Amino acid sequence: MEETPERLTAKPSWLLTQLAVHAHRLASEGFAEAGARGYHYRILATLDEFGPASQVEIGRRGNIDRSDVVAAINQLAEQGYVERSPDPGDRRRNVVTLTEAGAGQLRRLDRTLDKVQDELLAPLGTGDRETLTRLLSQLLAHHQ
Repeated sequence: MEETPERLTAKPSWLLTQLAVHAHRLASEGFAEAGARGYHYRILATLDEFGPASQVEIGRRGNIDRSDVVAAINQLAEQGYVERSPDPGDRRRNVVTLTEAGAGQLRRLDRTLDKVQDELLAPLGTGDRETLTRLLSQLLAHHQ
């Protein structure tokens, strides 16, 4: 394996990109083992946290493209994890609701993601993990 130039490895942007690729792979593999995808987790977590919502709201809150939201909600509805019903205030749109089975799947996916986090952050102690999370949150908030 070729060595990476020190000039690159000293750049936080390069390090974040490399780590993001690795984190995404670990999460995708973990979700796949649980029969899910990242979009499924984001949708279920959004519904759990904010309650029933339109597909547009779910996409906005979960940072998911509209076309991907529709496809993922279709998959989740087929599995019985969410239900769609017409919005009483606007019959042109649907309201999506988390089912009890969906809440159970979310708990399974949370455990999966916890394992992924532990693997990803294995070299760091609790204090360092908290510091990393705080710093990354601060950077993300600044750029949003």
